Amino acid sequence: MPVIKEPYGAMPDGKAVEAYTLDNGLLRARALTYGATLDALFAPDRDGTPRNVLRTFESLDERRAKSMYQGETVGRYANRIGGARFTLNGREYHVTANVNNSICLHGAGEFSHTVWDVAEIGDASITLAYVSPEGAEGFPGTVRATAHYALEGGSLAIDYRATCDQDTILNLTNHAYYNLAGAGDILSHELQINADRYLPMSEALLPTGEIAPVAGTAFDFRALRPIAQGGYDHNFCLNGGDAPAAVVYEPASGRVMELRTNQPGIQLYTGNSLPAPFTGFCLETQLWPDCTNRQWPGNHYILRAGEAYFSHTSLTFSA
Repeated sequence: MPVIKEPYGAMPDGKAVEAYTLDNGLLRARALTYGATLDALFAPDRDGTPRNVLRTFESLDERRAKSMYQGETVGRYANRIGGARFTLNGREYHVTANVNNSICLHGAGEFSHTVWDVAEIGDASITLAYVSPEGAEGFPGTVRATAHYALEGGSLAIDYRATCDQDTILNLTNHAYYNLAGAGDILSHELQINADRYLPMSEALLPTGEIAPVAGTAFDFRALRPIAQGGYDHNFCLNGGDAPAAVVYEPASGRVMELRTNQPGIQLYTGNSLPAPFTGFCLETQLWPDCTNRQWPGNHYILRAGEAYFSHTSLTFSA
């Protein structure tokens, strides 16, 4: 089916924001040029009835006022950079501190809160593009990034690609808040994460430095079980391999979502700070948080000049 373009409001400077609806007959998704946002995703339940499985907003103004990154592309650097500084090639860089005057969260929102260009439209796909200038929020180099959303069968692919004219750091993700029931809380959702280890966090939600086993803890989602208690905002260190990185099952609707990614971590966030807590959860595919200061094993956070960055995540729905 053809991609449908609709207006979605305007920024304070008058720049138009557009919504694009992708539909392949099985899934329907809506992407916004604002923040390269995945704004809606309709998937059928066990009776074949589609429902939006993402938290979203009614307008651009509401989104800009309240979003908490819901569905938006996060960059230049997802999650937290402790001290809002990092060292690259022997030089220390200070980036925007947007949490407690000491932490850079989600690249200070640069990629999430700007309007992207439409680079390409396919039968059930769209590619959005953004150029982040040298020095934006304190990061080195000019980054040219694309966000690609594509429907195929019962799956949605989310692909990020980027290059830079200087050595820099990069870690892009999508910050969708899922609710496979379409309403209510998410505590009865059953979750499985293919991870034997996770990162304990400090009160500032920075890693303590420990890489801890999930066995015998509330972080053991190696077998499908209810989220139940909420309160999670932690990185899970993925095992890799052929199994899905995560599986989610919602008993009332029968919806199942399988997530696969080429990234080494998933941040599970259960919407603890939402106005209605625990009404959506995030599975942010990413490098491990504070990677620039911790040099976590297997996390390649430096994008060298002229090299290509690629992050892939797919969501496959069944019922």
